[in-house]
Amino acid sequence: MSNATKTIAVIGTGRMGGAIGGRLASLGHTVVYGSRSPDSEETVALVEKTGDGATAASPSEAAAAADIIVFAVPWAGAEEAVNSLGTVDGKTIIDVTNALSFGAHGLMEMASDTSSGESIQKWLPGSTVVKAFNTVGFHVIANPDAAGGPVSVPIVGDDADTKTAVADLVQTFGFETIDVGPLVHARALEMMSMIYIVPYLQGRKEDAFEYYLRRGAAPKVSAGVRAAG
Repeated sequence: MSNATKTIAVIGTGRMGGAIGGRLASLGHTVVYGSRSPDSEETVALVEKTGDGATAASPSEAAAAADIIVFAVPWAGAEEAVNSLGTVDGKTIIDVTNALSFGAHGLMEMASDTSSGESIQKWLPGSTVVKAFNTVGFHVIANPDAAGGPVSVPIVGDDADTKTAVADLVQTFGFETIDVGPLVHARALEMMSMIYIVPYLQGRKEDAFEYYLRRGAAPKVSAGVRAAG
């Protein structure tokens, strides 16, 4: 994957999928939304809003046409959506989904023993899954200036070259990126999203935040990392 424009399938036509699709189209990429109802009024309206040559098709048609697949489907429908993609061997999948469900006290809790990222990789072993964008608000993806300052997008995955390529793409959105390890660390990123949404669920929008991870904070002198315990 290079900085050249690509055909990118966005699976999911909700707020997150629409925000990512809109930004991708504005950056010159060819966007194909994958939808169970590509001719529905809502999907047609999203395609028109996206503009810049965006189209909609069935999930399998969108995936087949794409160089990259952005997976932005609610966790409850994730496995069904994955099964609708058809063969995606050799393709990069950017997983935006969080394996969350409502739990105690009206807050979110993890709905999986692992993570959405790991589950998608298991379901689609011929693809390469990279976790990104899941800790950022859809409104900030649509307009990074809404955050009032820099925003970090942590990225995890098991293939170093694919992570670098996804990071390059994410940076064109105006975000900073940081590689925080293998795909198993998607569990931590999805927990970050669980924390992210707390102010919204508790009606404390004045406390809403975006993540910014400051680089260069290591001690000047260090004996290395010590084991816990």
